[in-house]
Amino acid sequence: MAAVTFPAGFLWGASTSSYQIEGALDADGRGPCVWDTFAAADKIQDGSSAATACDHYHRWPEDIALMKQAGFNAYRFSIAWPRVIPAGSGAVNAKGLDFYDRLVDGLLDAGIRPMACLYHWDLPQPLEDGGGWQGREVIGPFAEYARVVTRRLADRVKDWMMLNEPNVVAIFGYGVGEHAPGHTLGEQGILKALHHQNLAQGAALRAIAAEHSGLTLGTVINLQPCRAESGRPEDIAAAARWDAVWNRVPLDGLLRGRIPPLLAEAMKDIVKPGDEEAIRYPIDLLGINYYSRMTMKHEAGHPFDVWWGDAHCDRYTFMGWPVQPDGLYDLLAEFKRDYGNPAVFIAENGAAYDDTVDADGQIRDAERVRFLKDHLEAVARAIADGCNVKGYLCWSLLDNFEWAFGLSKRFGIVRVDYDTLKRTPKDSYRFLSQVAKTGRL
Repeated sequence: MAAVTFPAGFLWGASTSSYQIEGALDADGRGPCVWDTFAAADKIQDGSSAATACDHYHRWPEDIALMKQAGFNAYRFSIAWPRVIPAGSGAVNAKGLDFYDRLVDGLLDAGIRPMACLYHWDLPQPLEDGGGWQGREVIGPFAEYARVVTRRLADRVKDWMMLNEPNVVAIFGYGVGEHAPGHTLGEQGILKALHHQNLAQGAALRAIAAEHSGLTLGTVINLQPCRAESGRPEDIAAAARWDAVWNRVPLDGLLRGRIPPLLAEAMKDIVKPGDEEAIRYPIDLLGINYYSRMTMKHEAGHPFDVWWGDAHCDRYTFMGWPVQPDGLYDLLAEFKRDYGNPAVFIAENGAAYDDTVDADGQIRDAERVRFLKDHLEAVARAIADGCNVKGYLCWSLLDNFEWAFGLSKRFGIVRVDYDTLKRTPKDSYRFLSQVAKTGRL
């Protein structure tokens, strides 16, 4: 591909999440969340925990300096609900808000646009004890949490994302039990968690809009084109069902105020009168997380009788995920076609590889550089074809606590030595820095 120039004002940067990098789980009045409970139950594959993680809670100035040095102009981070409201509802923890005050001011001083996400999977444990995303009792507390945080920070933070990947929370946290809170509730558990997150999101968007003007409101969804493993009718039908669950429940709820027709019967007892209007909201900016396509097949015994099929791919990451940059172009083009081309930004895109430290202390992660380059080419192609893409934030700034995998999977463009907490920029950091500073690929 010939060299391309990205639009003026394009957002360049990285994303992180509070639980994966902050550590300090017992510091300054933070309450427990579902991932603390999950880890304490010995559910993390490598036996690690996020107790220290990257210690970003104490080392945030160093991490901001890394972003500034890279020439990044945007940073999406998440706010820890249990750090701000330890019980999920009720008393507000002033020290928790103080931390995000310091972080936001540091970002602004460095010329970096803070993009805050309210919920990146760290549901306060008391709310889970009351039913979590399986019930409606969580909706009011989430809206109040949104009000509390934006009252404090919205004078400086103008970009607010409500949720991160509600589909992953629902499927892996409530459907198949691989993520916190670890429930295996099958199809109905998945659909309830999806719908109640949609309702909470709608309530939070309205709560913020009622108190603040001039903000950019949105959410972040992991979107992946669903393709059938084969031309067999049962595989084609399975891919359509999975597309409805994974992509369309979050998208159609928010942007169209409707339940996907394929799921109308399955959700008839979950959706109450007025819900479809409550979940619809005209957002300003949608964050899209993309890692690969999903190649699906019919397989009885799994939720919706769907399972992952052969991706027919010759490149895979250390997670075992296929490398399919053309899928990102397809996703953006299909989103433009299906939803009227609203403004989006790539909120996550990245890869875990088995990074090695060379004798000179450097990390020459050529596979990750190639991954980022290929996906940026897909973004550039989509922009050239009229897709309304406003920025690209990689996942992730730092190696971090990768959920149920613990510390064993490294997604960062900056290496973290978990013994010393030393940060070492990788070749991928230098590559993305060059693109960010020049706006050219």
